[in-house]
Amino acid sequence: MMIFIENLTKKFGGVVCANIPELSINKSELIGLVGNNGAGKTTLFRLVLDLLKPESGTVSINGIPVNGTEDWKNYTAAYLDDGFLIDYLTASEYFYFVGKLHGLNKQEVDDRVSSYAYFFDGGVDFKKYIRDLSKGNQFKVGIVACLLQKPELLILDEPFANLDPSSQIRLIKILQELNINDRTTIIVSSHDLNHIAKLSTRILLMHKGEIIKDISVSTETLDALVEYFNV
Repeated sequence: MMIFIENLTKKFGGVVCANIPELSINKSELIGLVGNNGAGKTTLFRLVLDLLKPESGTVSINGIPVNGTEDWKNYTAAYLDDGFLIDYLTASEYFYFVGKLHGLNKQEVDDRVSSYAYFFDGGVDFKKYIRDLSKGNQFKVGIVACLLQKPELLILDEPFANLDPSSQIRLIKILQELNINDRTTIIVSSHDLNHIAKLSTRILLMHKGEIIKDISVSTETLDALVEYFNV
């Protein structure tokens, strides 16, 4: 089991933003997390990554409580927003910085970044400061930086939102190949139901901080999601 959540709750200003009695995510699953704005998706990610302290409950990754040790960070990568970037570095400098954290030399970083050249599609100037890149290109840099360490667990929050259609399709292919070839456990949130239905092996539907549906993907999955959101 990759992630196990038990009796997890989080409140902001007295409002319950997460209330998850139990949730298990197995190794090599490709999870789509969907829900309207304010459903609690980002809050859940931040609780899993120990960026927020819960009112109660526990999150474990590979059986390790996330608030008890940092060992799980060695094989976990996440990109939630541009706050994860160091925007006063160039893209190249940022890749080298992240690579060094994971014991990679510059040649190894260059090789791994170049393997995603088709995702960048020549549109990212690696010598530019990250703050001067478009939002979409910032997302590309953040996502590829996650992949440098070849994580066992990858968490992405709304990665399609700022990407053009071609880049969205390329990202879907990257994530599918990681899941199939490397058996990477992946959790992706998105408002794009078509991408989530195409990408995921399992879909979690959040509403007001709760997981209200846990769906194994089938040919009827998209219809079921559209029916829920068309209310």
